[in-house]
Amino acid sequence: MKVAIIGAGAWGTALAITVARGGADTILWSYDGLYKEFDGVDMPHNLTITKDMSDTKETDTWLIVTPSAFFRETLNKARVHYNGQPVIICTKGAECSTGQFMSEILNDVLPECIDFGILSGPQFAAEVAMGCPTGSTLAGTDAAIEAGQQALNKLYLEISSDIIGTQICGVGKNAAALISGYNSVAAPSENERAMLFTRVWGDVVKIGIASGAQTITFLGLCGLGDLILSATSPTSRNYSGGMAIANGNKPEGTVEGIHALCGLIERANALGIDVPVLKEMKNKLKI
Repeated sequence: MKVAIIGAGAWGTALAITVARGGADTILWSYDGLYKEFDGVDMPHNLTITKDMSDTKETDTWLIVTPSAFFRETLNKARVHYNGQPVIICTKGAECSTGQFMSEILNDVLPECIDFGILSGPQFAAEVAMGCPTGSTLAGTDAAIEAGQQALNKLYLEISSDIIGTQICGVGKNAAALISGYNSVAAPSENERAMLFTRVWGDVVKIGIASGAQTITFLGLCGLGDLILSATSPTSRNYSGGMAIANGNKPEGTVEGIHALCGLIERANALGIDVPVLKEMKNKLKI
């Protein structure tokens, strides 16, 4: 099996290492030829780094792992090299300007892709790169799930058919983690933090149900699992980004929660759903 990983940030590189350890010949595409290095982690011998997108053409599966802000742009660059492979979307987020989820952008840019899936769950990239036990939800078509299971055989995979719900969980936990980090500084009491945390997730679930998501999905690895990991730990870039904003500083690195919060509100407006807590927190965060 030959797998292409498109995107060489921390999560893309960690997934490439994991896929290669599982036995697949792995191509990791990076726009500048660079990739994330993890202390104490060697790159497998069957992992190749490239900045030539054409190297992804003759592969069996694509895993797309670019930040949500660049997902459409990267997919437009990749489409000329698409060869009918199943595509696994590993980006958690929503497009800020449209509120579209990554699968919807995929359908816009690459409508010929019939088989696609979503990978989402409680995953800190460094721990995945080190080989720590990690579980994720994999939702998609039968062919995409089969391809994902082969490529990601080093992960525990919870299989789902709820493509939209799996994505909303990933988007929602990014926003919730950003808000939780902000409130860890700005909210004066633990009671208030718990109240806001619960109400934020309630707004996310409302959007999910209105979009056709299954309630059970919000209790799975992509929902409750990822929420516990990302919205309670400063290791999360979204959580630490929220803390930085509360302290009057600029967040470091890619903070998907900013785009996620904007995208969720756009989605809620389109659905005619009131999400007062998300809107209130967006105003407080001044984003």
